[in-house]
Order: sequence, then structure tokens, then C-alpha cells
Amino acid sequence: MARRLLTLLTALLLALSLGHAPASAASFTNPVKSVKGADPWITYHAGNYHLVTTSWSDVITIRRSPTLAGLATAPSVQVWQGDAASRCCNIWAPELHFLNGRWYLYYVAGQNVPDYNATQRSHVLESAGSDPMGPYTYRGRLNASWMLDPTVATIGGQLYLFGSTHDGSQNIVAARMSNPYTVSSPFSTVARPTHDWERSGAPVNEGPEILQRGGRTFLVYSASGCWTPDYKLGQLELTGRDPASASSWTKKPTPLFQRSDANGVYGPGHHGFFTSPDGTESWIVYHANDSASDGCDNGRTTRAQRFTWNSDGTPHLGTPVRLGAGAAGPSGEPSGAATTYTLTNRNSGKCLEVTAGTSADGANVAQYACDGGSHQRWRLQDLGDDTHRLLNVATGKALDTADCSSADGADLRQWSWLDNTCQRFRFLATDGGHVRVVNQATGKVADVADCSTADSADVRQWSWLGNTCQQWRLNPV
Repeated sequence: MARRLLTLLTALLLALSLGHAPASAASFTNPVKSVKGADPWITYHAGNYHLVTTSWSDVITIRRSPTLAGLATAPSVQVWQGDAASRCCNIWAPELHFLNGRWYLYYVAGQNVPDYNATQRSHVLESAGSDPMGPYTYRGRLNASWMLDPTVATIGGQLYLFGSTHDGSQNIVAARMSNPYTVSSPFSTVARPTHDWERSGAPVNEGPEILQRGGRTFLVYSASGCWTPDYKLGQLELTGRDPASASSWTKKPTPLFQRSDANGVYGPGHHGFFTSPDGTESWIVYHANDSASDGCDNGRTTRAQRFTWNSDGTPHLGTPVRLGAGAAGPSGEPSGAATTYTLTNRNSGKCLEVTAGTSADGANVAQYACDGGSHQRWRLQDLGDDTHRLLNVATGKALDTADCSSADGADLRQWSWLDNTCQRFRFLATDGGHVRVVNQATGKVADVADCSTADSADVRQWSWLGNTCQQWRLNPV
């Protein structure tokens, strides 16, 4: 009882002190995501940033955090897994767009074959409601032939799809849409790599993104080979009436954003744009390498920085900043950035904890009324393969399936980190902001024994039954 009173008092004092803290954004440093950080996209919704990136696997995951800084340690929650052989694998360039009251997740995927690149096509998912975390259903393929980097935008009241195809060079194409999952016109080429700076390694225009401000529409794209340090951003402006016509776009003759040898940033590109929570600042998220010899792979990391606008109304992206350089986060954020999480059971409302906070290998894991103690806080570390290790803050030890058993009812406990699959877990989104915690070795989920709501009820693994006793909310603390 004394332990509970002490932790409750500590939590209360902390809450009171935070209540008098100044309301300034949390500082952050790049990278925003250090594993699987390529082709990033950020959207801000209902008090949280949502970050998606290329997975190179058969799943799409989303990180969610109330602060930009918090994305660096936020768990990657799986919202989709490839559901057919023709689109199972090598998922690239996911983006989230809110249209007509639902979220649409656009992405590229192909087959699990040696020459997978030739099979890559663009696809779209639709959310069941207004939560970016889903659940999602598959709505369809957007093109018959090879096309990368789908994005959508409403221009002049009409929805358009933009992407990148090739016919000897890699080009930006556009088509009209009748709804968020139906293309209603032929694709037409709106930009080709005509300048020398667009042709380093290969002639490439890809990764189109629409940026609108003050009644003007810009299309910012990636140019040159992504495997080169000279991957960079270029700009088109809509100066005509038809966004699906090349004659309506005017290309800026010089790059908009490119490598900075002085800052150790190479190949910056494949970006997205977002606005600060209070709507006063413009931000870019992009990937880059920290060595000129790095390539077009999972070594690229996600970075973000604020940008400004020139006096003529065009975007000024500036110079990519050095890794590790601290900066203020977007305006309107909360002042603190969480690095740890509690796991609260959906059925009981109680927290996952290491019993008594003991540091011994084999100590039991159970549920207990949430009290803010470090024995109930966990570091959720993304291991770069769509799995996580869960390290208890009080003990530093990992959540573990006893004896690597695959049996229903096998105990969940803590153990020193052994780096085996019995200690790796996936977070799979369910609904209402909850997840199931799935062991990588067994495929079974963290389950409160007998759906008990009592303090100290055991948490074990069990086959997925779809009930609330097997669902958890990840709460940043």
C-alpha cells in the first residue's frame, strides 16, 4: 500500500508542476524516424501527428504522437497487411488523405518475385471511419501498368491523382478522379526530367506533392536517381487551367531543395508537407542520407524542418539541416515529448506492470490499477523489422514469452534481452485507438486471464479471440 501511495503522490506532484509549465512546443532533433524512414508522409489530426513511411515489407505501419519529437520513439502500429499475391509485398510511399469524411491510404505494392520492381502498382485503402489508424479495407488498384508515388489533391473543385511512370525517362503524370478510389480520365504526362540536375544517375521526376497557398498551386517533386547523393526537389507551378496538361505547368529552372555537404545531408527528397498545429507554420518532411555513398534503401532516415515563403509567394525550403541539430517543434504543440508508454487494457482499464517492480528474470507481468509508477511504463523500441521490444522502465528488462512456448496460456514475464523472436512483438491496430500485442514467434496476443478486472490478474498469451480483454491502448507518458 505504501508503494502505491508513494507513486500516486509522485504522479500528482508531477501533474501539478506540469500544469504551470509554459505552453511552448517541444524541441526536437532529426531524424524524426531512424529506421524504415524512406518516403515519409506526416498528417496532423485530432491532436496527433501521424507518420507513414516505406516498409519494404508486406505491411503498412503508422506512428502517432502529439509532438513531432515524440514520433522518434512512438511505436509503429500496423494498420494493413498485403492481402493478395498481386499486391502483397514491397510496400512503398504510403500517404494519408482525408476526403469526404474518411481516410484514404495510397501506396505502392507488388509481387513477391525476384524482379518485383516490374510488378509495382499503385493502390488505395479506405478507412471505416474518421480515425487515421483505421481499420481499412482495400478499394482498388489505380493503374494498369507500372506507376509509383500516388498522391491526390483537389484543384479547382476537381480531385486529381498524380504519380510517376516511365517511357525511357521517369515522368510525372496526372489524371482526374470521380471519387478517391476511381480514376476517370486517361493519365497524361505533366513533367519530364529536362534539366541536367534532374538526370543525375538517371532521368527521373517522381514523388509529386501538391502545395497550395494564397490561391496558387505548386507541384514539388523529386528529381534524379534516388540512389545518388544528388537526389533533390524541383518545383512546378500551375499557371494554366488544366492540371492534367503539361502546358498548364511552369517548371522552376533551378532546384528547390538539394544536398548540403556542409551539413552532411545527401539525397534529400521524397517529401510531404504539413502545417503546425496552430496553423501558423509550414513544414516539410523528407528523407535523406548522412553519407554521399549511401543508396536508395532502408538507411535513409526521416527528417523534418520548418520552411518559409518568398516575397513573390513561392516556397523557400532553405537548406537541409544537420542531423542532431536541435530546433523548436511546430507552433501549438504541447510542451513535453513522451518517450515512454503505458499499456492499458480495454476491458479492465488497468495497466500492464512488472509485479512489484522486481528486477529478477522471470518476474511476472500482470494488470493493476494505473498509478504512474515506472514499473508500469515501457519503452517501445522499433527494431526495424516491424517488431518492437518492450523494455520496462523500472527494470530495463524485456517482455518475454515464457520458454518460447506457443501454447495458449503461456505466461508473459520479463527477462534479460536475448534478441530472439519470443521477445519481439507487433502492434496491430483494432479500432477506437486500441491495438493487439502480438508475439512474433507465436502469433498469439497479450491476454488478461479469464477477462478478469481484478488487480494482479495475470497477463498471458492466447489465440486472438477479438475480445476487449486482448486489446490495449498505448498511452504516451
